[in-house]
Amino acid sequence: MFPSARYSLASKRIDILKPKKQDGLGSGSVMSNTANDPDPARRNNLALLLSMVHHRKVLSRVQLAKQTGLNRSTISTLIAQLVALDLVHETAPSGATQVGRPSPDVHPSESIAALTINPEIDAITIGLVSLGGNVIKKIRYETERIPSAQEAVSIAAAVIAGMRSELDANYRIVGVGIAVPGLVTPADGVVQHAPHLGWRNEPVAGMLAASTGYPTQAANDASLGAEAESIFGAGAELRNLIYLNGGASGIGGGIIADGKLLSGISGYAGELGHTFVRTDGSPCYCGARGCLETEVQQSRLLELLGLNGGELGQLEEALIAAERPDAQAEVERQLGYLSIALRNAVNIFNPGVILLDGFLSVLYAAAPAVLDSLLSSQSMSEPAGQVRVLRATLGSDLMLIGAAELAFAPLLMDPVGFLNSLAKG
Repeated sequence: MFPSARYSLASKRIDILKPKKQDGLGSGSVMSNTANDPDPARRNNLALLLSMVHHRKVLSRVQLAKQTGLNRSTISTLIAQLVALDLVHETAPSGATQVGRPSPDVHPSESIAALTINPEIDAITIGLVSLGGNVIKKIRYETERIPSAQEAVSIAAAVIAGMRSELDANYRIVGVGIAVPGLVTPADGVVQHAPHLGWRNEPVAGMLAASTGYPTQAANDASLGAEAESIFGAGAELRNLIYLNGGASGIGGGIIADGKLLSGISGYAGELGHTFVRTDGSPCYCGARGCLETEVQQSRLLELLGLNGGELGQLEEALIAAERPDAQAEVERQLGYLSIALRNAVNIFNPGVILLDGFLSVLYAAAPAVLDSLLSSQSMSEPAGQVRVLRATLGSDLMLIGAAELAFAPLLMDPVGFLNSLAKG
């Protein structure tokens, strides 16, 4: 898998600009002030609050005030603006009783949603995800063969068309995010190369936008997965981690360093699936030999266990239950090559956590002590002593949540400006 250059969601930090007046608003109605105000402080603070509520799913006004440093009056009025825009809603406070007047809880609006597409070699998955990273609907359309870019777009557009009445009645769709197992140009959503899909120079974002009428963006699936886990999953609140995902289309990764996704000069950093692990290895799609994803493969595990794809839970159960020496040997063989790639990453990046996802998570679950021991013995002792290997937690929803973040990014950067542009078409 090849990561794409794009706007980094995990690295997005909105500076807290204190309003010029104590309440940060001046006079006038909520909507007129919000829609036309050129004050960057107000726009940035609206974006900040919406992003915080979206990423944390629920925060009280008191928590928002403490975490931003804005006074309660400013918080109250800014939240009122977001409520008026139907971007958040409030409920009675939950949890322990408070001294003084209770502080309402602020939630992201369930009516603001993004559509997501994840093409793979054996299926196209279409999702509907609301603010807060909640997956509302997921449709997996299995294909009999590897779909072309046009076929993937046609399938996705047809499924979305079938959902249109439900979408129009219940949601405001901010756009579509496409998670592609390949190298993507961020500015135009062109898939430069998706080797496992056989796509080259395919303008999938433009094709889908023309077919659906929704703003559409595309990015690499592993990069989106890394950021989704760093926001909503096992990597939440962690500033230094390595994410590695294994699927039917190979192995991809993402590196979060000091809270930011490493992109490199052109956005292609994090290519862990093409780490060199075997001198006499097989040829790889990238043109080299002995890459990690030529030695560590889901297909080998499925073939060995007599499985025909299916859910990862089924593979995990079969691997853990298997007492056959050949199955155990294959698990240890693949973990051995995985440890080579990970020891290099540990020595170079000094992460606090390595998150394994997809079939790599299943592989680790089958023999965790094997990988832990290899990583500890082969890496430099100092960084090895600081790193933990964890399984990603978002499961099969991961790519949908990550792709939705791609679609939500413009809204979170400038809520009012984006909604105004959306209304103008």
